[in-house]
Amino acid sequence: MLGSAPAGPLAARERQPAIPVIGFLNSASTEGYAPMVAAFSEGLNQTGYFEGQNVVIEFLWADGHYDRLPELAAELVRRQVVVIAAGGPPAALAAKTATSTIPIVFTSGTDPVELGLVSSFNRPGGNITGVHLFLSELNTNKLGLLRDLLPQAKAIGVLLNPTAENAEPHYQSRDLQAAGRALGFQIRPVNASSDGELNPAFATLVGLRVDGLVVGADPFFNSRREHIVGLAARHAIPAVYETREYADAGGLMAYGTNIKDAYRQAGVYVGRLLKGGTAADLPVLRSTKFELVINLKTARVLGLTLPPGILAIADDVIE
Repeated sequence: MLGSAPAGPLAARERQPAIPVIGFLNSASTEGYAPMVAAFSEGLNQTGYFEGQNVVIEFLWADGHYDRLPELAAELVRRQVVVIAAGGPPAALAAKTATSTIPIVFTSGTDPVELGLVSSFNRPGGNITGVHLFLSELNTNKLGLLRDLLPQAKAIGVLLNPTAENAEPHYQSRDLQAAGRALGFQIRPVNASSDGELNPAFATLVGLRVDGLVVGADPFFNSRREHIVGLAARHAIPAVYETREYADAGGLMAYGTNIKDAYRQAGVYVGRLLKGGTAADLPVLRSTKFELVINLKTARVLGLTLPPGILAIADDVIE
């Protein structure tokens, strides 16, 4: 009997399945992203998974250095994670390049079909699916808001991050230039891809004498939203942003989808994959919660009077 299979607590431990490990790869940094991480965990919880109990999450952040993403994605593959949650198109593209077998769930502000992440929304194919936030597509709506707010405006600045060459900036610049021409605006793109480039970018905008500003959809910008909002206030530039978190931080206007809800949905999808689902069978989700948030305190500081039409369609007004 001594030579038979182990019995008791040791055998029980050996029979226990390994706790699955999720790779969380994000283009931005932990700064400003705690609400999104909490929302992601909420989605996991809804499917019965709780960090530290029956699942482990390995967090890897690019801190806005998108050139680091390929190596970070490769590191998650080496760690043999069972699912990769990729936040932002640059992270999703890096993850897709790193593996064709590990399931990937993305959150993308740019059309994932146009980016080449999936074949279609309903049938993504391969090992990748996720949530589309419509952030970059809404930039033209932001220009419309600036037209209503600033009817005499001629030049509008656009802040873009050029380091994701194959992701958002190309598509955002193209769409904004076309929409700007239709509205009679001269679009003035300005680039920034690091903390050290944000102040000079706003100095350039002042030199270009822009009447307003659209801050492009970008994970790095989102993680530096308080700094960006502060620069817009310092230079008295009316600006419109991608998510309500900017307005909460003092930004004039924000129009976009609810990014926290998108991360929650991504968490749900990761949970479904852990339960045995396949990415190819999970259609890409489209965010349906759009919101316009206006900060009246900032408008008063800038000496602006919000047109009744804008106030009437606002989902929330910060007094």
